Amino acid sequence: MPLDAICLTALVGELRDKLLGAKVDKIYQPARDEIILAMRGRNENVKLLLSASPAHPRLQLTGISRDNPEQPPMFCMLLRKHLQGGRLLELTQPPAERLVELRFETLNELGDRVERRLVLECMGRRANLVLLDEAGRITDCIRRVDGDMSAKRQLLPGMFYRQPEPVDKVDPFTVTEEEFHTLLARCPQEEKRLDGWILDTFGGISPLIAREIAFRAGEDREALSREFFRLMNDVKENKFTPVILEREGKPADFSFLPILQYGPETGLLRQESFSAMLDAFYAQREAAERVKQKGQDFIKSVTHARDRVQRKLANQEKELEATRDRERLRQFGDIITSNLYQMERGMTVLHTVDFYDPEGREVDIPLDPLLTPQQNAGRYYKNYNKAKTAEEKLTEQIEKGRRELDYLNSVLENLSLVEGDKDLQEIRQELIDTGYLRRQKTAAKREKRVTAKPMEFRSTAGLRISVGKNNSQNDRLTTKDAFKSDIWFHAQKIHGSHVILWTEGRTPDQESIHQAAVLAAWFSQARESGKVPVDFTPVKYVKKPAGARPGFVVYTTYETTNVTPDGELAQRLRVK
Repeated sequence: MPLDAICLTALVGELRDKLLGAKVDKIYQPARDEIILAMRGRNENVKLLLSASPAHPRLQLTGISRDNPEQPPMFCMLLRKHLQGGRLLELTQPPAERLVELRFETLNELGDRVERRLVLECMGRRANLVLLDEAGRITDCIRRVDGDMSAKRQLLPGMFYRQPEPVDKVDPFTVTEEEFHTLLARCPQEEKRLDGWILDTFGGISPLIAREIAFRAGEDREALSREFFRLMNDVKENKFTPVILEREGKPADFSFLPILQYGPETGLLRQESFSAMLDAFYAQREAAERVKQKGQDFIKSVTHARDRVQRKLANQEKELEATRDRERLRQFGDIITSNLYQMERGMTVLHTVDFYDPEGREVDIPLDPLLTPQQNAGRYYKNYNKAKTAEEKLTEQIEKGRRELDYLNSVLENLSLVEGDKDLQEIRQELIDTGYLRRQKTAAKREKRVTAKPMEFRSTAGLRISVGKNNSQNDRLTTKDAFKSDIWFHAQKIHGSHVILWTEGRTPDQESIHQAAVLAAWFSQARESGKVPVDFTPVKYVKKPAGARPGFVVYTTYETTNVTPDGELAQRLRVK
């Protein structure tokens, strides 16, 4: 669901308890429409995310690490100038509006105490983040809006800020029961469903919550008022329950109360806080969006290369199949040689007995009339030898093509594990090194190689487990970082991450081995399977052949265990 006004109210209440009086320590801008305020509170240090993304605008405390650009954007520098070192005095939200205002006390260039305000407008495609001075003028905003973009409301530096025009709807927090029944009476019985009436009449309520109220009322008009005011009273009393709606093991939606309308097919996962809920809900989809936005060029290159290899393999396999019947070519040459005495130049077909046929049936052998009988026989022998050589070459080329296809598929699989810019840059470097992307000439000299860190986990017994996110990390983990006594894990015969269980010179317990195997299954192509065979062996038995593609290794002595991929276990063991 979009972050509606009620859910935002619950979130603001949660943040107010933790943030009021906190000091802005550092400011980052990891993405074009995202700001992170690292703040020092009375009891803990927290990171406040302010997102003006049109797809998912929100503010929340976040525990997810985000990579920051080497050069901070101008808006980030502006916020550092005006807000860094300031204290948060107030966090407010206009009634039934998707807008939050953060009021700070800070020092200006002369050392005088001044106020600055940061306004987050969580309004879908019109989402924005605006910095205001003490007089209410716009210092700047993350997304400037000029007259060409909006004739009604511009957001430009120097202009006085005014809030968006409120929608022409009733405030659900102030409506009385008498007014509610009067409004409901104006709605014709056959005109529309009750959830549609709620949406059209009241502001700040999302379609999901409107449907839930109508569902709980059973589409009964008498019960509708009871369910509506029960919800409004819970909001006024701050009775909220952050939940994630889960379908087929994946987050599908979120809300501030248990949603019953979908029945048992949709699971309800209660969260410890609204910030934790939003982190859990948006983590994977935002990572996927960042990959899509920033990695489009090499995703396209790898996809085209993979498709090209697949087409080439299909053609080579057809050619290889054609060589399977080459023995018949040699037999035709033998039959022609045995019948030279009765053949003449200019014949187009030799009709004779096939002495290779157990039943001695006759056969028609096509001939080239421009060639002598001896030359026709030689042509069949030549084609036989040619097909024999082609089989050897094609078999070799097909094996090489399959290895290339496996490598390209592994790169595309690695893109699903990308967690930040460094991971993307590392994959880009790998594709440049392997010749699938061209290095930009202007950047060749100053470009620095990036080394991203693998994912880190800790078993319940306290042993460290590392999981590579791409082929470069897999190579580093297995062939450079790990000791010979550490245990290497990999899903059997499919693409997946290299997993290292660091034994620290001790014999690892069975539970740690099992958990490392589960991680190897989860971070593989088989994560949706019920049971996945995972091979594991000490690192000393894992070798990388000379000249092999990144991420490719061979191993001999190993054991295999069948485990069930478990995303919840991976999340629980993850070291932030």
